[in-house]
Amino acid sequence: MTETFQTINPATGEVLATLPIAGQAEVDAAVAKAAAAQKEWAKRTGTERGRILRRAAEILRERNDELAALETRDTGKPIQETIVVDVVSGIDCLEFFAGVAPTIAGEHIDLGPSAFGYTRREPLGVCAGIGAWNYPIQIACWKSAPALACGNAVIFKPSELTPLTAIEVEKIYLEAGLPEGLFQVLHGFGATGAMLTEHPGIAKISLTGSVPTGKKIMAGAASTLKNVTLELGGKSPLIVFADADIENAVSGAHLANFYSAGEVCSNGTRVFVERSILPKFLASLKTRTERIKLGDPMDPATQMGSLISEAHLNKVMGYIEKGKAEGAEVLTGGHRVTEGVPAAGFYVAPTVFSACTDDMTVVREEIFGPVMTVLPFDSEEEVIARANDTEFGLAAGVFTNDLTRAHRVIAALDAGSCWINTFNICPVEMPFGGFKQSGIGFENSREAIHHFTRLKGVYVAMEPIDAPY
Repeated sequence: MTETFQTINPATGEVLATLPIAGQAEVDAAVAKAAAAQKEWAKRTGTERGRILRRAAEILRERNDELAALETRDTGKPIQETIVVDVVSGIDCLEFFAGVAPTIAGEHIDLGPSAFGYTRREPLGVCAGIGAWNYPIQIACWKSAPALACGNAVIFKPSELTPLTAIEVEKIYLEAGLPEGLFQVLHGFGATGAMLTEHPGIAKISLTGSVPTGKKIMAGAASTLKNVTLELGGKSPLIVFADADIENAVSGAHLANFYSAGEVCSNGTRVFVERSILPKFLASLKTRTERIKLGDPMDPATQMGSLISEAHLNKVMGYIEKGKAEGAEVLTGGHRVTEGVPAAGFYVAPTVFSACTDDMTVVREEIFGPVMTVLPFDSEEEVIARANDTEFGLAAGVFTNDLTRAHRVIAALDAGSCWINTFNICPVEMPFGGFKQSGIGFENSREAIHHFTRLKGVYVAMEPIDAPY
């Protein structure tokens, strides 16, 4: 008998669906089906592949509001976010790689009159994607669109906490004309992910998840020397210099900490503020943070919804209590919210800690919730050193009106995804990824093509061989 699991609405406790857990037999069958479909798909021109991706994007756009509502029910994120970001960012990705697909090519290399060389960009074969629970439909598109554009097949395992919109993506691909088997969704927990990671018929694993999960995936992929792309966690710095527009910087800090209830890997949760403007910054931050409206995520007026699960709520509250115990001052928030929200939901007030020091747990470790830490600094050299003093390297932001300083500081920061005078804006045209323990490889942009193809070099002789034998 097939094992199953339930997915619930974290804002209300409502059971949304019961789904089957894929075991080894299901994984083997999916890989075999994908491999057969991929052989034919790889023979199609980039224009043909792009046409199907473009049609899938059109269907997603037609169903945006319906899919956003499903995403809200499965994640607890407010509908005002999912209706303008979650599905739309997936659409952008499909449209971008639909356009890129016909341009995937190698290069000609002139080797003089006796020879020339050329390179080929070839698909890897069957790729597996493992998604996170914070942006389910976006991640399904981010992993599948470049892979399919390059001629691969994709088996996607969404998070067991948010599995529903990936099912719809599979249906939409089929409706758009994608051959059956080229994009398949398998459900399950870590064991299913491990089966995909270790399967000899899978050429690549692309994971969005935590650092510990990334290390397990990398270790498992080593058994077959798979390609891996790992988009992991962060504890990213956001640096506000004294010459910055303070209200704009506060807006950036909000985007970097409270959007999607803080459940964003690239969040700028270490907010470094130059000491001379710290009082004014904190005053505005407190006032504006306390205006954030928590409530039913399906209410268009709700600005922040619930956390993903009770277990995650307990983890976030544990960090908040740890921050208080270690001497950080609660500027605002710091508690679970039960009034004015659905009774069964997992809500935490947007929390700001001031009077923080670099060695505090809430400053060092990724919390993945609506918890911001604010730290003063006195000089550019000092703040760069402190910003880089972390095992992570996913993102960083700088707020300043000094253009030269902005570029100088960004160049000195150990982070793969950076912003100047904004934060957490991720257009598909830009690469997204991190350094150090924040991951390996990049998603989006033309850079993703390098991660979903293999490069073949071909030497072509134009003259007879001058053999010495």
